[in-house]
Amino acid sequence: MSHVLVTGCSSGFGLETAVELAQRDWHVFATMRNLDKRGRLDSFLTRSDKVDVLQLDVTDAASIEHAVKELLAITGGRLEAVVHNAGVSHGAAFEDVPDDEARRVFETNFFGVLALTRAVLPVMREQRSGRIVLISSDSAFYGAPGLSIYTASKWALEGWAESIAYEVEPFGIQVVCVEPGSYRTDIWDSSPRIIPPDSAYRELAEIEEKAVQEQLVARARDPKEVAKVVARALEARQPRFRYPVGPDAKTMATARGIVPRRAQAAVVRRILGIHRWKP
Repeated sequence: MSHVLVTGCSSGFGLETAVELAQRDWHVFATMRNLDKRGRLDSFLTRSDKVDVLQLDVTDAASIEHAVKELLAITGGRLEAVVHNAGVSHGAAFEDVPDDEARRVFETNFFGVLALTRAVLPVMREQRSGRIVLISSDSAFYGAPGLSIYTASKWALEGWAESIAYEVEPFGIQVVCVEPGSYRTDIWDSSPRIIPPDSAYRELAEIEEKAVQEQLVARARDPKEVAKVVARALEARQPRFRYPVGPDAKTMATARGIVPRRAQAAVVRRILGIHRWKP
């Protein structure tokens, strides 16, 4: 049986990925920062004997060390794959983002991935095999107002992944980026909106929030689609490095390198309804 560690399994992509992989006979180590939030995962599982739920906070070195040790004790020292899914965001114009909030996003979305990868790489190198799957975002490749820090964290993740892929490939370890577009996950509701009373960007934020609800959230797709792509990436004999998921992500992937940045920006402005904003 193959063993996989999945982060951020209390909801969204992580929850769906844990369920999908368990149904495909993977032994899943579904992790989450707060085990009090495991109820949704437990209610979805029909084969719980294939899932171990562990506490893991990717921003806490002691938590990472403890979870990896517990996992390896159960598997006899093996780990075939890790799916880095835990992520956070916020909605705010860059000028309004406090430094500690920007660091919070990077600690989870970027540095947490690095820390957990460091913890599992020795095992994968020793067994001369492994697969590292990153739940990135199509946002990594084009900016959007109010998402500068989130976009930067995903862009950093993609650049890091491209680089370490060269380093680990000789050890039989493959790196994969799964890049979803708009999907129904809790990140929409859990992300704080930061709009100071005197913000010069208040009107922009209000326009954007309305557009996000009407254009993106309303059309967001079932996260099960992403879970199935993760499973395919894990089980493929020769996985691709990038998997854009969803019509919007695939369209943007096709446009990269073909459509000029100015044209892409014009489309984003119209979709979000901010082309008429005149501060």
